[in-house]
Amino acid sequence: MGSKSINIWRSIDWMTVILYLILVLCGWISIYAASYDFDNASIFDFAERSGKQLIWIGLSLVLAFMILMVDFRVYETYAYLFYGIIILLLIATIFLAPDIKGSRSWLVLGPVSLQPAEFAKFATALALARSFGTYGFSLKNRRDLFRAVFIILLPIVLIIAQKETGSALVFASLIFVLYREGLSGLFLFYGLCAVVYFVVAVKYSSVLWGEIPAGEVLVFVLILLVVVGMLLFYQRNNRAARYLMLGYLAVGAVCGILMYFDVPVNLLYVCMGTTAAVIVYLVLLYFSTRSLRILTILATAVVSVVFLFSVDYAFNEVLESHQQKRIKVTLGMEEDLRGAGYNVNQSKIAIGSGGFWGKGFLNGTQTKLKYVPEQDTDFIFCTIGEEEGFWGAVGVIVLFVTLIFRLIAIGERQHSAFGRVYAYCVVSILFFHLAVNIGMVIGLCPVIGIPLPFFSYGGSSLWGFTILLFVLLRIDASRAERH
Repeated sequence: MGSKSINIWRSIDWMTVILYLILVLCGWISIYAASYDFDNASIFDFAERSGKQLIWIGLSLVLAFMILMVDFRVYETYAYLFYGIIILLLIATIFLAPDIKGSRSWLVLGPVSLQPAEFAKFATALALARSFGTYGFSLKNRRDLFRAVFIILLPIVLIIAQKETGSALVFASLIFVLYREGLSGLFLFYGLCAVVYFVVAVKYSSVLWGEIPAGEVLVFVLILLVVVGMLLFYQRNNRAARYLMLGYLAVGAVCGILMYFDVPVNLLYVCMGTTAAVIVYLVLLYFSTRSLRILTILATAVVSVVFLFSVDYAFNEVLESHQQKRIKVTLGMEEDLRGAGYNVNQSKIAIGSGGFWGKGFLNGTQTKLKYVPEQDTDFIFCTIGEEEGFWGAVGVIVLFVTLIFRLIAIGERQHSAFGRVYAYCVVSILFFHLAVNIGMVIGLCPVIGIPLPFFSYGGSSLWGFTILLFVLLRIDASRAERH
């Protein structure tokens, strides 16, 4: 056991550990600044959030030490067991958790509240890595692909059932892991198209061209352009792409002439008719070439049209009213500075008021006067921006980016698919949290309530990210024991 411990301490990636400690320390200080009370100024007061966070930090360090002391084979051998236990906890949470701000995601255990969704991240990453580590596993095999997708989708469904959409979306970032391991880039492209279609359809749904929603017309135009782009860059069929572009220009010219002479033109019908003609053309092209890529382009066009007509239903019937409001505020369709847009507006005021150099530690007026709700949890980045200014905010981002690149390097040096996939799961989850949380605070993303790793107040979040990171460090340290 002694020699084993020595190997671990020699093999552990100390740069990552140091980055972790710096981020946790900066997070603790930021929580103190965000929750600072003039009447009780001690950072070590356990009645205050900074003191409580210090306890969680201490427990996290103990947890990290324990993770490093466990044999690395445990994480691979019992990956499915960990995943199964967390899935059961997620199911139990749906029925046992109290309703807190409209969601049932916290299990209350006496004075302590835990959020199983935070621990589901490392369990899902382990299960996914274990699947990829299975002999003969390949994403080209449909059965293996479905198994990987199922592992990711199951916690998403259960967390959505808790009405915790933000936490559920984090697991969608694992598609980057599948892409790294051989999944076609088309799936990332489809995801991007879906987001663009949704945003355009919703943002311009209230803009009318005559009696026609501009959003639907614009999305139809995008679909037609996507078909041409796929013919050019995916199928490499310049002739077919050229014919379609000439057809589009002809239709556009006819519509322009008719409108010039005040002849009423229903642009939605024109777009639908053009798209139908394109689909027929692709069908004929497929039967003449028997090309699977043409079939893929055809399926893309059909699914895109179906998706377009489902956007209105999904937005108005599936999303909750507060979620609709947040999306509208983010897209600039509404202001609502006293309601859904209040948090983001106050956050932007706080960050903007910090300027380049900031107002100084504990001197932020917006945060000290509690103008920003959740300023020590989801919106803690605005405290950094106000007190430390542009340079402090950039410094925090640089720390995170350095950590992410370091984890990518760790992933690339793994000798097993299990270690590599787990590393990229950690990278994907951290990147998603970082990008969405900061985007949310500065108004680029809807408010979906996910924490900034190592900074936001909360034991579940800190423990979840500590486990996620140190399991990777333990797996990485095992390279020396294997060779």
